[in-house]
Amino acid sequence: MTNLPSKSRTPDAPSLARPYRDQGGRDNRPGVVVFLFSLTLLTACKNHDFPEYPANYREFAYVSNGGSNTVSIFDVVNVRLDREIQVGINPTGVTANPKSNEIYVVNSGLPQGNGFISVINTEQNAVVATIPVHKQPYFLDVDAEGDFAYVANTGSNSVSILDLKARREIAVVGTGEAPGVAKISPDGKTLLVTNRSGNSVSLLNPGISPAVASGQSPAPNRAFPSLRKVIEGCPGATDAVFLPDSSKAFVACSASHQILAIAIAQQATKVPARADALEARLDVGRSPVHLALKPDGGEVFVSNFDSNSISEVITTTNDVGGAYLMGSHPVRGLVSADNSLLYESNFSSQEISVYAIDDGKRAGSIHVGDGPDALAFSTRGHLLFAVDARSGDLAVIRTSTRSLFTLLPTGRMPNAIAVKAFRLP
Repeated sequence: MTNLPSKSRTPDAPSLARPYRDQGGRDNRPGVVVFLFSLTLLTACKNHDFPEYPANYREFAYVSNGGSNTVSIFDVVNVRLDREIQVGINPTGVTANPKSNEIYVVNSGLPQGNGFISVINTEQNAVVATIPVHKQPYFLDVDAEGDFAYVANTGSNSVSILDLKARREIAVVGTGEAPGVAKISPDGKTLLVTNRSGNSVSLLNPGISPAVASGQSPAPNRAFPSLRKVIEGCPGATDAVFLPDSSKAFVACSASHQILAIAIAQQATKVPARADALEARLDVGRSPVHLALKPDGGEVFVSNFDSNSISEVITTTNDVGGAYLMGSHPVRGLVSADNSLLYESNFSSQEISVYAIDDGKRAGSIHVGDGPDALAFSTRGHLLFAVDARSGDLAVIRTSTRSLFTLLPTGRMPNAIAVKAFRLP
């Protein structure tokens, strides 16, 4: 991921993603030519562990390229680059809609101006709309129903709430200083914002109903967006995750050696009512920059950038189970769908580490391009994609053998990835 603007620089591994250039100013992309040649041979005959797809099935991976103002679109079915399309200035993130065939790209723009969101129709693989937001938007999250999006505006100290069907901003809420991540809880009742320069976490009521979005009066049981609580003391607040039941959140404090465990307010239904509260400050490694949650919600893995390690946290008890050495500057983790393996990008290397969760130990590594950062699985999990920020390519890994399948070229400064699968009518 690209730089989050802030008044003070703190260790933030996603901020380190920059294209590697030699002294002559040329992109250094080791291995791309060799792998592009081998790709023709590899895709000519699919291996037995590759899925068989119906004729109307489509699946694409979308990579935002901060240095070329583009998005690279990869055909997952045929494992090839499909096209590269122009978006806005300095795209910093890309998110898929869980319900409709759309991808949203955050364009941070120039420091003195506002940014906007590009809407890509995945059936056409073309930009079909733009939605203006505010200064230096950095991250976008979409609710579970695919109706609303939440955009952290780093340069405006605010969050924009977007009606995705109407293609417009319907509310703006103030946050702390330099919000980096805005995440909506799975139940849609809590919006969490990490304020990187403000060293704090904001918890808000999203407060938007379809009636409000269409310009009508608010629904009787819903209010407009409002600030619920601010939790101080999280230096360099960066990444955050919610548990699947929305009962708790964890936040990484990247300018320290801690993460926060935050209890999320619950209404008095099947359990006693409770308010938002800080449960614990958990000691992990130095510069925790990313949190990877197991799909079952039982554990969260912390990427400790300056300790070259991960920490394993039991989410029910807030116990830190241990720290394990990974590689040089671990920056991003991703857990397999069966909860058995953690894949970890080591940014200052050409390596993805593999950690066996049940065994509690490192189980090998996979050689990829230079500066691996963002990760994503294919929909069926047979492929793992790693965005190589320094060499400007996408590593395609076969999960069955935990080996590199090929490298595909991206634009300059690739920083984020999203995958979308669908069937044509």
